[in-house]
Amino acid sequence: MAGKLISFYFQAIYGSNMEPGRAEKDFGRFDIKTVVKNIYILFTNNEMPIARKDQEIMDLVDPSTPLPSWFTEEDLTNYTNLYERSGFHTALQVPYRAWLEDDGVDNPSIDVPSMLVMGEKDYVFVHQGEYLTSGAVKKYVPDLEIIFLPEGNHFVQEQFPEKVNQLLVTFLNKHKRPLATPN
Repeated sequence: MAGKLISFYFQAIYGSNMEPGRAEKDFGRFDIKTVVKNIYILFTNNEMPIARKDQEIMDLVDPSTPLPSWFTEEDLTNYTNLYERSGFHTALQVPYRAWLEDDGVDNPSIDVPSMLVMGEKDYVFVHQGEYLTSGAVKKYVPDLEIIFLPEGNHFVQEQFPEKVNQLLVTFLNKHKRPLATPN
């Protein structure tokens, strides 16, 4: 069931453009540093980047566009080095590949305290914000605390690391349980 929900969601947003192997082929046209740079440029906007049938997502980036101010050349080098070792396969696994899979879960829910920190300028919020703000998401995550950062984008944890860390520590302290003592 959960896999079918994910499949429906991605079909609705991306249509038939999400063909297995398409992103890998697109990324393969460029060196890894260019791919990482392009991803950070594309996904910091509040517009969802969707390539037409005759385009690929990497074609949507103007190469002269600078990196976001909070993402340094050092960050770009570090991420490039990591992806040179691992490739993009795992990064594309979720949700890119998983959207077609049926995970066999009939009643998907997360029944522990959970927190979502999301930027209001994240393209996901722009297109799916009502699902979050209306409370519909609570059907699947009943104990969800949602925090929206007005200036945040898709990479809110990198854009505002101190704020996100503070929110995480506060959340964890609020929900900590005493340690079990050995017998």
